[in-house]
Amino acid sequence: MGLAMPDAERYHCPMLNSILHGTPTDKPALLVVHGLYGSARNWGVICKRLSDERQVVAVDLRNHGQSPWTDSHSYPEMAEDLAEVIASHGGQMDVIGHSMGGKAAMMLTLNHPDMVNRLIVADIAPVTYTHSQIQFIEAMRAVDFDRVDRRPDVEAQLAEAGVEPALQSFFTQSLDLPQKGWRLNLDTLARDMPHIMSFPETSTQWPGSVLFLSGGKSDYVRREDRETILARFPNARFAKIPGAGHWLHAEKPREFEANARAFLNA
Repeated sequence: MGLAMPDAERYHCPMLNSILHGTPTDKPALLVVHGLYGSARNWGVICKRLSDERQVVAVDLRNHGQSPWTDSHSYPEMAEDLAEVIASHGGQMDVIGHSMGGKAAMMLTLNHPDMVNRLIVADIAPVTYTHSQIQFIEAMRAVDFDRVDRRPDVEAQLAEAGVEPALQSFFTQSLDLPQKGWRLNLDTLARDMPHIMSFPETSTQWPGSVLFLSGGKSDYVRREDRETILARFPNARFAKIPGAGHWLHAEKPREFEANARAFLNA
């Protein structure tokens, strides 16, 4: 049995599971925040490459990966989780967030402006989206683990549910084969899907350096969203990676890394 920990020390043990790449350097450390149904592991290649210049910390968000499951999943909560991680790494970091992780990173930046040095938001805007991702939860829930011995068995069942091959591979990175289940809290994510698709109303502005990096083939960040973005991030810059869709970091990892490196080192 472990010793009880004082509250101050407990705060500095972040709730979120994290994977560290590299060691601290004279450059700000970098926090990497995955999107819905993702995990820190998804970003391993890019994190490892960027860690040649700075320490990189990739996290599993709540209800994902090896992080705890909770009965709610909102952006203010995710922002506080990320703030705990930054507090445990010196109090300020550069941040990259993709999709849902990008919204969490924006909320963190607006609520804790001194904790973020530079921010990269990958293929998402601080707006409400009308599409839902609930169909993927239904596909994952439908997997019959009594018929599963290996990862390809799950991919085959996802294919039967209409999930495209690239997403089959992505989702099965969150498999927990020994436990015959998912490292995703599908019940909470399903219930809070309206929160995940939206973004909290706020009049707060952050004047720091932000790059909104989008996939050239993606429609997640539209030209009509720029007014909303600039109202919250007046110094935002915009760039696209040609030929990439929403999962731009997975589809064009070299180009993503080059854009991130150039912005972080500017």
